[in-house]
Order: sequence, then structure tokens, then C-alpha cells
Amino acid sequence: MRFGARILFEEVTTTFLDGRRYAITGPNGAGKSTFMKILTGEIEPEKGSITKPKKVGVLRQDQFAFDAYRVIDTVIMGNAPLWDALQEREKFYANPNEWTDEDGMRLGELEGIVGEQGGYTAEADAATLLQGLDIDESLHERKMSELQGGQKVRVLLAQALFSNASVLLLDEPTNNLDLDSVHWLQKYLLAYTGCLIVISHDRHFLNEVCTHTADIDYQTIITYTGGYDDMVLAKTQIRSRVEAGNAQREKKIAQLNEFIARFSAGTRSAQTTSRKKEVERLQTSDLAKSNIQRPYIRFQNQRPSGRHPLEIKGLSKSYDSLRVIQNFTASIARGEKIALLGRNGAGKTTMLRSLLRNATGYVDDPDREFPIDSGVVTWGHEVAVGYFSQDHKESIQPGVTLLEWLHEFQPSASQQELRGLLGQMLFSGEDATKRTENLSGGEAARIVFCRLMLQKPNFLMLDEPTNHLDLESINALNIALQKYDGTVLLVTHDHDVVDEVATRIWNFDHGKIEDFKGPYADFLAQQEATTA
Repeated sequence: MRFGARILFEEVTTTFLDGRRYAITGPNGAGKSTFMKILTGEIEPEKGSITKPKKVGVLRQDQFAFDAYRVIDTVIMGNAPLWDALQEREKFYANPNEWTDEDGMRLGELEGIVGEQGGYTAEADAATLLQGLDIDESLHERKMSELQGGQKVRVLLAQALFSNASVLLLDEPTNNLDLDSVHWLQKYLLAYTGCLIVISHDRHFLNEVCTHTADIDYQTIITYTGGYDDMVLAKTQIRSRVEAGNAQREKKIAQLNEFIARFSAGTRSAQTTSRKKEVERLQTSDLAKSNIQRPYIRFQNQRPSGRHPLEIKGLSKSYDSLRVIQNFTASIARGEKIALLGRNGAGKTTMLRSLLRNATGYVDDPDREFPIDSGVVTWGHEVAVGYFSQDHKESIQPGVTLLEWLHEFQPSASQQELRGLLGQMLFSGEDATKRTENLSGGEAARIVFCRLMLQKPNFLMLDEPTNHLDLESINALNIALQKYDGTVLLVTHDHDVVDEVATRIWNFDHGKIEDFKGPYADFLAQQEATTA
């Protein structure tokens, strides 16, 4: 399969077996989504064939395709035979006085299909899926057109899960899910007995769910046993063995070639002939170049803040009659890394914006206009805040090049220094003169990280920084935040980032905020003990 002139993968033969759960991995641009579209039948391969069962559950990407339907019906439509039978049966029941004998027989067949496909509990089963994915019961009877984009994606995920298919194809199912929903989905998929094929940028999710990993790299697809981390380890070990073997062969070849050069014209010509044959036998294995690119993120402080960079007293914020934050009080010490957790819409972004409005440091004017109801937010000595907003693309000035935009934040930096910074964030060569309005979501995130690295704040406020990043970039961000010696307020739905970075948790739950002073593992243990 090609993308333009570039080969994504070729001569691939692979089998996905029932009862296994496969992760499709590979760097951005390797062809993961293209491969998934070939499996779903959206596009045809240039060569070869695909064999699959008749019934396949697919996470659809078109958010507007079901706008005319009720949410609950959209989910049930995931099981096409059931939905078709229900619709045909409804037509019969609309005109019972006009039934013929044939209609009666057909109705009996339809009732059989409805029974076999679980139609008598369909609405209850669909509602269970929706509630697990945080679609409130009050929305189930609404039209899809009334839902927000993130809610629609979760309904379409419920639709794919409802399919009752022997194969599930899920492209980025954790997008738009909060951590509770991700954990619910993990448990659901662990109980799934068919063949799962999934693409995700959530490392913990892949490690928890997947039994095998099909990695797209080196213009082919290689399947490894285990989750994402198992694949990375096996892939590294295989490459290291080949490199070590090549090094030994090259050393031996050099010795043989030296012998051949010294004695080929003398009395030992017979020995040199055998040495030449041995050189041919010892040729090194070709190592294809990997497509994986890893950014390098390093957050530094211009100067440290005081010991108590932030004090919050009696903070309250509501939207009309909806109280989001009520009389919240907290004190933050320098170096703490606080993860804000909770369902979508629980108030995490509202909290960041309520604190940011009077922050010292690198805060844009629009962010200072956010009103609160009451409370006092006091920023400490020498605090310099750097902010990554959820809609970070809007914080980037359009109509300029990447170099021009970054130069505004560090006028003293040379072109060479800025190009070096861009290079470590995977913007190489001509990418430096790319126009800001043409950036993808992932590129926009990386350029905002460039800005933060230039500004060197001692207090980071990051709202969903992993949303548009690939696995390599998320891992780089994770490591950078662990090494950062400043203070962090972080909203993310990535389990590993929360688990490995956070030293404290603010958990938003039904209008209340629990301030848990400890790491995520201890917080989860407490939650489990409470619900046990």
C-alpha cells in the first residue's frame, strides 16, 4: 500500500485469530489508519486480498452520519441484522389488519431473529453501554444532532461494542474518554471473546487490553506476543542481536580481507580462494531503517519560585445554576505535581482557568478575562506560569511561520537556536518555515511545547496535552514532566502519565473536589477499598 510515492507496507501476509486482542502500532504516518480502513473495506488494497467474517463491528469516524436518529437507536444500529429486523417488524405492527398468511410467516421469522440477536433486551443493553461511556440517561432519547462532538464519538463507540460481532475494529476508541470511561472500556474488552483489532495512543490501555501487537514499521507488519511494552522490548532485542551479529561478521570479514590482500598473489592463493568464499558467506544482514521518530522535551526553570507558589481560599465558580467549584481551598508547595481527575465536564478546565486569570508569568490576555464567583487566588514569590490550553491551536497566531512565531517569545534567540529547538520536536528543514495555520493537532501541540521550553516557566498548567500526540511524543512528555523540578497542574486522561508524574490528586466528583495527597496508585487503592 502506498501514500503518494511513499510505500507504507507491501507483500504483507498476516492472520488475526479469534480470541486474541491485537494492538496496531507504528509511528505517525506509518499507515495504521490506512490499514484499518483496508480491514473495514473503506479502501481497497493495491494488491492482495482480505478475508473476514460477514459481521464486523467498526468504530465509525463520521460523527454526523446518525444525526437524524435517537441516541439509543444509533447504538442498536450497531447490530445491523437486529436493527433491520426491528424496523421491518415495526412496519408489520403498524398495519396489523392487512396481514396475509405470508406476512404472518415472515413476522414469525422476524421474531426469531429479534430473539436470537437479543432484541428483547436491546434498549437496556444499549443503555448500559452508554452509561459506562458517560452518556447520561437523560440524553438517550435525544437526537444525535443535539449532542456535542465528544459525546457523539462515545455513542459511536457504544454502537461498535453493541454489534455482537466476532471481530471488533476500533480506531482510537479512547479519544474523548475520561479515565473512568477508559477503565470501563478496558474491563469490557478484556471480557470480549472475539478478535479485537485496535489503534490507540494510550500505552497503558494497550498494555492492559492487548494480547498481541501488530507493528507497522520497516514497510511491513510484524506481529509480537504481548502488549505495547512487550513489543518495544522484543523489537529492541531483535535489532540489538542483528546489530551485534553484524559487528562480529564485519570484524571477521576485515580479518579475512586483510589475509586476502597480503597473500592473493603468492604461494597461498588456494587459501585466499577459500577465504573469499568465507567472506561471501559472512555478508551482514541488511537492517531496514525504522520510521519511528522520538521528540526530545525538556522543561527548565529560568529561576525557582518561592516555597508556596499558590494559595487558594474559598474558590467558587458556577455557570448559571450549575455549581462547578464550591468553596475550594488548597495550598500548593513548590515541586508538587497535581493531576486533576474526573468525568468530562466535571470542572477540571474550569479550575485551571479560575486559577490562571490572575497568574504571574506567560498568560495571554484573553485568559485573564475569565470571571469567578468568589474566593481568593494568591500566587507566590517569583512564580512564572506556562500554560497549555485544551484548545491550544487557538493560542497560536495564524499567518506566520513557525520560526517567526517562536521568535516572538525569545527575540534574543538566533535562527540556529530556534531551528535546533524545532528539530528536537521533529520540525526539520523546511518545516521551520511552515505556516502556523497549516499545523495538524499533533504539530500544534509540539510547537506549544517549543514555546514552553523557550519561556522556561517554573509552574506548568497543562490542560489535555496528550490529546493529539502519538505514543512516542506522549512518552517524551511523560519523561519530561517526571524530570521537571517546577510545579505542575495537569489535566490528562492518560493513565501512565498520571501514574508516573502525579504526586497529588484533585478528584472532581459530583460537584465535590477531593484533595488526595499522594500518588495515583494510592488514590486508586483508596477508591477500591471504599467501594469494596
